[in-house]
Amino acid sequence: MIEIKNLDVYYKNVDKHVKVIDNANLTVKKGDICAIIGPSGGGKSTLLKVLAGIIVDYEGKVLIDGKTVNPKIHRIGLIPQNYGLIKWKTVEENIFLSTKIKDGKGNIDLNFYEKILKELKLKDFVKRYPGELSGGQMQRVSMARALLLKPNLLLMDESFSALDAMTRENVQKLFLEVWEEHKVTTIIVTHDIKEAIYLSKNIAVISSSPGKIVEVISNPLFGRVNMEMEIEYIQINSKLRKTLKGDS
Repeated sequence: MIEIKNLDVYYKNVDKHVKVIDNANLTVKKGDICAIIGPSGGGKSTLLKVLAGIIVDYEGKVLIDGKTVNPKIHRIGLIPQNYGLIKWKTVEENIFLSTKIKDGKGNIDLNFYEKILKELKLKDFVKRYPGELSGGQMQRVSMARALLLKPNLLLMDESFSALDAMTRENVQKLFLEVWEEHKVTTIIVTHDIKEAIYLSKNIAVISSSPGKIVEVISNPLFGRVNMEMEIEYIQINSKLRKTLKGDS
């Protein structure tokens, strides 16, 4: 379980502190997917950095299974918007990277690695370099690297936004298939309401800066395709837009 309690985050300028996140509270059950949506500059990516253990200077509590977030004891997978691949390393080397750093080269679960390659349709690309891949392929490599780590928590920061519409739909579908297999607790930051409704069981709306989680909406349409004309979709979409505007 992920618990964020009374979280305040400040960025330090030369002569003042600027509050970026204000008293944020959020709980994500083990094995669930939660999307976080909100305006640019509202602290969404900052929140992910706190959850990833990158930002450690904050007030409040951020817990994974009851313990303060700590990359030394927790296994945290991060899939960034720009894929985060090292261009001079092969696909295989990129996939191994996080697990190798965490556990050592000799402790990589090669059977699990082969399973992930099959699930993400990457077997034919392992000796290629990132510059030889399409955006969708790079996204899948980034996903494979995060999953091989066997994370307690998977963080996705606008991970599908750089893909064209058709590729994005395909990779989103593939992500849900892989998630269904492994049930990794996942938090997705996105600006796309449709994506949030499709990919998450709960949707947290964060306000403009300083970011505050103003509402968490339970989503009955998780994983459902071709839902745009359904009454439930129209209602949830409308509610989220009103909440984002501050009208609710």
